[in-house]
Amino acid sequence: MPSIIVGRTGPFTGQSVVLDGAPLTLGRKGDNGIVLVSANASRLHAEIVTEDAGFVLYDRDSRNGTYVNDERVTRHVLRPNDCIRIGDETFLYEAQEAMETVMDLSLLNSPRVDPSTVSGTLRVTVTGGGPVGLAFALALEEQLPGRAQITVYDARWRKEGSTVVWKDERHGNVRRQQVVTVQSRQYLALSEEVRSALFDDTDGYSEMWPVGPDSVDGRPPRNIRIARVEDQLLELANRREAIRLVPQRFDVEEQQNRLAQDHVLVIAEGGRSRTREHFADRFGAADASIYSLDGEHLRDIVLGLRVKSTLPDPMSVLLTVSQNRFLLNSLRGEGFLNMRLTREEAEDVIGIDPVRKVFEECIAARPCVMTRGEHHEFVCPTHGTLFLPALLQGSPLWKRILEGLKMFGVPEEDLSAVTSFRLDMVQRPRFTAQLSRPTAKTPGTFGFLLGDAANAIHFWPGRGLNSGLASATSLARSLSRVWQGRPLRDADFIRHEAAMSMLQYRHKSRAWNAMVATDDDGVTRAIKDIVARSMEPDDGSAAPRSDLDLLLDRMTAIRERLSSRLPGMPTDEVLRAHLATLAPQTLRTLQESGAWDTLIVSGEEADIDIFYQSEVPVFVPRPTDPRTGLPPHAPQEAVSRH
Repeated sequence: MPSIIVGRTGPFTGQSVVLDGAPLTLGRKGDNGIVLVSANASRLHAEIVTEDAGFVLYDRDSRNGTYVNDERVTRHVLRPNDCIRIGDETFLYEAQEAMETVMDLSLLNSPRVDPSTVSGTLRVTVTGGGPVGLAFALALEEQLPGRAQITVYDARWRKEGSTVVWKDERHGNVRRQQVVTVQSRQYLALSEEVRSALFDDTDGYSEMWPVGPDSVDGRPPRNIRIARVEDQLLELANRREAIRLVPQRFDVEEQQNRLAQDHVLVIAEGGRSRTREHFADRFGAADASIYSLDGEHLRDIVLGLRVKSTLPDPMSVLLTVSQNRFLLNSLRGEGFLNMRLTREEAEDVIGIDPVRKVFEECIAARPCVMTRGEHHEFVCPTHGTLFLPALLQGSPLWKRILEGLKMFGVPEEDLSAVTSFRLDMVQRPRFTAQLSRPTAKTPGTFGFLLGDAANAIHFWPGRGLNSGLASATSLARSLSRVWQGRPLRDADFIRHEAAMSMLQYRHKSRAWNAMVATDDDGVTRAIKDIVARSMEPDDGSAAPRSDLDLLLDRMTAIRERLSSRLPGMPTDEVLRAHLATLAPQTLRTLQESGAWDTLIVSGEEADIDIFYQSEVPVFVPRPTDPRTGLPPHAPQEAVSRH
């Protein structure tokens, strides 16, 4: 076998690194060949180089020393079964040369890793430590206990003592406070420990939305902040010895050598993944045409308004699903009021540098989160820009924002931040790819796209995180079923690839219907353009009934469908009094934007469980002799019995 360094204790337990002649460095700095986590390790602690004597270990002026077989060394020629200790992490040196006939008998007492254990360890790198990447790591660790070593990278983390935590605004990271809706089909598929961490604290989630077609066992969807999901999953991952958390961005160019020693690369960095684009030739080019209208790839720009609504949940739900201009997703009233923008409005989502007196697109291009300052202006903490529409309070966009706040019972002072989202979708040809083939020195690496890196979905139907969690569950199940310590094959992932294709088809078809609407004449238009047309001057052909009456009729019909699943719906009188406070132009836009098309998006849900049910042996009948009905060459006594 090749000469290798095998982790004996610490995060690298069971993992091996092949010594191929190139220098191998060990230390705490992220660019080392083996990145140590021990607090007693130096940034560049030790190095293994090739010399005439063989592989030689050097201590690189470390602070706390390098030990071989419990003796401190500065230079040491490695011999079979040498135990290297740096801090509280230890490694064994396994030599390529055959054991000599005459051996030092003391070596027989040296600890030795069982080769079957080493070869049986699945080595996985995950790029992106958001909810999807962490959910996958935890699920795989649970399903392959003691047989997987998982390294997760994310630059939004930092070290705090011996644990990894999320950076906050002091460290240049604005936490995601958006509220997401997790369907019961997805949260029930999580392990009991993960569900307990997320939902044991009843103050950490709410059940705002009624039981729907994707609900399991009559359990409703649950609203929860993304930041809470991130915090709880990261806390669980910190406790897992098999999961190594690296607080830095994964750089595929710098990590090529290490990646070659992994069996699996999971890409979960989000919709604009650099790692995915690096391997674009393996995963194939994305197709935007399927989400295009009249040759234009449709994109929506949504303004996210962090608010605190005073309305009860049943009222908020009814107001949300009855139109397509505003969407409130909240946790007991606190969350984001999302406003779909027209093309013209999207051009006004800019910031202004108050010093240089120039316009900046940070909120639209990054995007950044602008929080309310001490003078009530909205300031970008990263770039120091101010949200221009709020400075021009007579601007059309700001007036429409205020109308949205009024609609959902939000006092202006309870609008605490603004941001924006760019939403578009593409069709991906595949989600699994062989990045490198097995060689004498490498196991062969398979890459997988998960979450938004695979299926960036318009969040209006509330399925983005659900699709991501389902993809993480699918891959963990697939790997745990097929891993036998041998090189992986394309055939091992037929079920997972099928599950991903089903998720893409179901959730993106649902999301597409949140971007377009078809009128009675069969003409399909982008909803943002329908909203824009509603703002044009009235040409005198308006319907005889008022927009308020038409909107109330729609809400009454929706209320009748939801009332059995969502008690506490407002009466006609309450609705009319509330909507009458809105400007006529706002009512017209709400009415013409149309209701959520629940008929089109309802129906059978994507259920990955169908791909992972217990295998039933496939019976293939043997050919029979048409004269006897028995297999050819059957024993004669069988014929007579027949």
